[in-house]
Amino acid sequence: MAAIKTARSPSASRARRGRVLPDDACPTCGTKMVEKRGTLRLPVNGEETSVQSARFLGCPKCGEIVLRFQDSKRLHEDAIAIYRTKHGLLSADEIRVIRERLGLTQANLARLLRLGANTVSRWESGRNVQTAAMDILLRLIRDLPGSIDYLRGHPA
Repeated sequence: MAAIKTARSPSASRARRGRVLPDDACPTCGTKMVEKRGTLRLPVNGEETSVQSARFLGCPKCGEIVLRFQDSKRLHEDAIAIYRTKHGLLSADEIRVIRERLGLTQANLARLLRLGANTVSRWESGRNVQTAAMDILLRLIRDLPGSIDYLRGHPA
């Protein structure tokens, strides 16, 4: 499979190698790119995850693949959702429900779990996926009364 590239701004594409290329031209060979759908692979938590029916621009001549910004974002979100399903992890919505049920902000939950300030936000928006260990801890918080009080009483 050819390397995946994210489409740059039109001015950046034209500036490559001193040539002026049309916006829909392949950055490698200059041939007009064609919109396609197919399977693309993306690493999630160190594991390659296949996303079916991903949208991308493909060069019919050299095989180069370019992703537009919105297609790249969707590919990442789909890969994370597939990874979560495959490994039986809580979904972004389930994490949000746990946090809201406990009356916590994202920053509060992150502090209790000894995480970076934006980690919970990334989980809930689908930009990142929790590890299996964090998933178990989230389930314990959800399912065991008093577990949140325990975390509050045992600061790092």
